[in-house]
Amino acid sequence: MVSDRGLDVLRAIVQDYVALREPVGSKSIVERHAFGVSAATIRNDMALLEEEELIAAPHTSSGRIPTDKGYRVFVDRLQRMQPLSHAQRVAITRFLADSVDREDVLDRTARLLSQLTNQVALVQVPLRRHAVVRRVELVAVVEHRLLAVLILDSGRVEQRVVDAQQRIDPEQATALGRALTETVGEHTPAEAIRRLASVAATAPDALRPATGAVAQALGEMLQTGGGDRIVMAGASHLVREERDFQGTVTPVFDAIEEQVTLLRLFDEMGLEGEVATRIGRELTGPLGEASVVASTYSTDGIEGHIGVLGPTRMDYAGNMAAVRAVARYLTRLLSED
Repeated sequence: MVSDRGLDVLRAIVQDYVALREPVGSKSIVERHAFGVSAATIRNDMALLEEEELIAAPHTSSGRIPTDKGYRVFVDRLQRMQPLSHAQRVAITRFLADSVDREDVLDRTARLLSQLTNQVALVQVPLRRHAVVRRVELVAVVEHRLLAVLILDSGRVEQRVVDAQQRIDPEQATALGRALTETVGEHTPAEAIRRLASVAATAPDALRPATGAVAQALGEMLQTGGGDRIVMAGASHLVREERDFQGTVTPVFDAIEEQVTLLRLFDEMGLEGEVATRIGRELTGPLGEASVVASTYSTDGIEGHIGVLGPTRMDYAGNMAAVRAVARYLTRLLSED
């Protein structure tokens, strides 16, 4: 079990590593923090933290860095959410107050949050509760490829080239488009996705492969452009922090461009309180080396999400405060429209 002083040592290690990006040793802790004990005592505390898998040594005979588990303990038990400064609050108010419409508000919000945190900012634009599917159009392109066009009543149009997994002529493509429109037309994207899940099973045998391939593509489009979408800003911050990721940061870029993953993550995190965090291995796939801090805002009774994404070596206290403050201001601003 980690003692209170051991937890204070963990706090010092997290804070110093976030600030300096260098492994933290016992000597530097004694020099930088007023513990009133010797370096040998701090080393003993660090040994216990390492046994608990809260810190680790990246290299032999080096200092220590926090693990994902250590960051989680820091966020849940040790960090104190910093209030924004008066200057930061004024900057938020002025920057967002100059917006010309709701779309501009959300774009500005992403840019502002990225500037405040030096992370990738993510702002969900919740559309799926308003929009319904108007129709589906399919065009035979070449050989077994189809152009699938999804049209919503909001005027939003999404399209994708689909491998139909069989040869299909123009007349068959048109007929399949009409059949799919009958299945999903005048339904919300969420209901349309549910209906598409079993549409291949009831398709004629001659068109079953094409129906399944198109249904899958439509479902993916409905999850992103057909429904909610995410405005992003500050991707350049990931490039500058590439040293915090093993190898290359490219897989992280690929993951955040897959908006379905982020939208699902936001939906999950929306149930975890005013400000939620996911750290390192709590995320899946390429995002397993990243952290996400998120909160919610509301507009017209519809809830959206806002957050930042960056390396696990981030200023959690400052980022959580910024996300919370911007989410609150965004809700107030949109409620005044």
